[in-house]
Amino acid sequence: MSDLIKLGQNAQKAKYALAKCTSSQIDKALVNIAQALMDNSKSIIEKNAIDLDNGVKKGMHAGLLDRLKLDEKRIGQMAQGLKEIAELKTPVGEVIETWERPNGLNFRKTRVPIGVIGIIYESRPNVTADAFGLCFKTQNAVILKGGSDAINSNKVICDIIREALSKENIDPNAVSLIESTDREVTKEFMHMNKFVDVLIPRGGAGLIQSVVKESSIPVIETGTGNCHIYVDETADIDMAVKIIDNAKTQRIGVCNACESLVIHRKALEPLMEKLKVLFKEKHVELRGDEAVVNADSDAIKATEEDFGKEYLDYIISGKTVDDIDEAIEHINRYNTGHSECIVTRDMKNAEKFLNEVDAACVYVNASTRFSDGGEFGFGAEIGISTQKLHARGPM
Repeated sequence: MSDLIKLGQNAQKAKYALAKCTSSQIDKALVNIAQALMDNSKSIIEKNAIDLDNGVKKGMHAGLLDRLKLDEKRIGQMAQGLKEIAELKTPVGEVIETWERPNGLNFRKTRVPIGVIGIIYESRPNVTADAFGLCFKTQNAVILKGGSDAINSNKVICDIIREALSKENIDPNAVSLIESTDREVTKEFMHMNKFVDVLIPRGGAGLIQSVVKESSIPVIETGTGNCHIYVDETADIDMAVKIIDNAKTQRIGVCNACESLVIHRKALEPLMEKLKVLFKEKHVELRGDEAVVNADSDAIKATEEDFGKEYLDYIISGKTVDDIDEAIEHINRYNTGHSECIVTRDMKNAEKFLNEVDAACVYVNASTRFSDGGEFGFGAEIGISTQKLHARGPM
């Protein structure tokens, strides 16, 4: 019997055990697991340091190293995420709708667990705790397949969670980690539809498309983020600069970071006057069209590829437009269906943008960085879904 089949069988047993747990048992365990992570933060950081060192030796990109890194603050955020999930009302057992048919049959639509969830992810060890927490809260077992870059971090986090579950007399197989870094094992995992009910990929475009094409398990597709900010002709320029600063430079290695600017021609000069100071200070490279390059001597001429690229770096593209229709057309052509923003004082343009931009999250005068399960009040998140069947946006 292969190790994967054993993991699948154990997860199947665990899902039935979890179905018998009360919401108070689940919530108590989540709080205690959060504390266990904090109590073992030194061990987590030590293992994470091995992954970081390996990443540097491999020449890993700065944005990916940022995703990989764990410190006391980020471990604290992982723990806080679990506590916030514990405080949420459980969705399991919620009656969504009831109705009666003329023949006397009574119907009740009720939320139930999915069963066993598989998650394949890259370079972000915090996902190990976040994904477990949300699956556990909803009484689903989860099988995790992290990337080889974070294997030491993922192992120690998973071991801490499993030990804490055992102390709560809950089947530790509620969470399991595929420790093999062999790509053939990953492919085998994608065909475990006998044991896994849904598969969720979290990572770059290559990983996501590979899972979508290869998996025989139903997939919830989370997407890459070529997120845009459109600065309208009526925009408050100071507000626009603050939003762009937050969306682009707060963290470069995340999918909700802004990668592309779209600028109304009438807003270009006042915007660039302040943006070029910000970009120089934050070491952001601007790749723009002819008008952008003329407005900022430090800007580089953009290629067609630049407008559709998720950089995950201190690089941003800039496109000049004559009106909001051109802005929307540009965004819908190059975006990835993730998060888009308009900065404007014109509420008609705001409504037009909200109604016509095709993306999971659309903002008026707010940073794309708000596309996050915690910011939406969901606690942690499984991912940002960019598909339309059936989940969309932060889950």
